Amino acid sequence: MTRRLVWLLLTWPLLAAVIFLIHATSFAADELATTTPVPKEVDWWQMRYGKINDRAKQGDVDLLFIGDSITEGWLGDTGREVWDKFYGPRKAMNAGIGGDRTQHVLWRLDHGNIDGIQPKLAVVMIGTNNSGTDTPDDIAAGVTAIVEKLRSKLPDARILLLGVFPRGENKDDKNRKVNVATNKIIQSLDDGKSVFYLDISEKFLDQDGKLEREIMPDLLHLSKQGYEIWAEAIEPKVSELLEK
Repeated sequence: MTRRLVWLLLTWPLLAAVIFLIHATSFAADELATTTPVPKEVDWWQMRYGKINDRAKQGDVDLLFIGDSITEGWLGDTGREVWDKFYGPRKAMNAGIGGDRTQHVLWRLDHGNIDGIQPKLAVVMIGTNNSGTDTPDDIAAGVTAIVEKLRSKLPDARILLLGVFPRGENKDDKNRKVNVATNKIIQSLDDGKSVFYLDISEKFLDQDGKLEREIMPDLLHLSKQGYEIWAEAIEPKVSELLEK
């Protein structure tokens, strides 16, 4: 056996451990740090992010929606008709990207998604994609960082912070429990002046706290009926804050 082969056999476990640690650290930075801004290095995400930047460059935005796939879904087959009805005449801009966690939204807010716009109102609903890996305290920290960044970058805008929507079939779903606990923390961000908290979770549930598949077919994303419920539930507050 040559010395080189012996060396490889002896050092390979150490090299493998180092490679694993590098990848694990990279994963943690991308997926687990709720308050650390980070992009997604995948083509479809970058394309959607670029389209949001293009919309921001056009300006003329009074109403801004920020979130993940549930927010982006306003522009899809299930949400578009409702979006056009409620927000089409209101100079609304959709800044939702599927799969986003708090850390991805934070990065987007620093890299063009809100540059040059001066909305009167920003509607924020984010955090459910964090619920599988992060604690309520950590998710709330990420949401808080988003609110603080919006206050800094859009000082004249009011923020309507929505409670993270329910998910899973019933109240025993582990991710639903995380969302509920997160909402109990972030409700304290409501200052009655610039930030207003609204939890419409009950609108999606039956009297036993179960999600109907007619409203959320996969117990997470909304049907057309779900988007109608969302729009109607926040409409009084949206109208009030836009008119102030």
